[in-house]
Amino acid sequence: MDISGATTSFAALGQPTRLSALQVLISAGSEGMPAGDLADHLGVLQNTLSTNLTVLLNAGLVRNQRQGRSIRYFADMDRFSALIGFMMQDCCGGRPELCQPVLDELKCAC
Repeated sequence: MDISGATTSFAALGQPTRLSALQVLISAGSEGMPAGDLADHLGVLQNTLSTNLTVLLNAGLVRNQRQGRSIRYFADMDRFSALIGFMMQDCCGGRPELCQPVLDELKCAC
């Protein structure tokens, strides 16, 4: 990921509904979530969510798949990982112990 891609991703996440939507989709894992269920979960109108999901789609942070009359959304974990990797690039300046607290925080609590 380059600076332009990171900027686009962070701009997309700079709004509470979009950030919450991505968090829910990350939690949903590989099953993703239908747009209607996601709107209900977040307590937002479907048309409002649709607009926000389009921003996340354009930033590459989510992907979608049509299933009949419904659209299921998924977090794009490759893109999200690339964003984290971009931020962690040379974070410790050759001193891995400086990055360890961040790495510990990133461990999945599943």
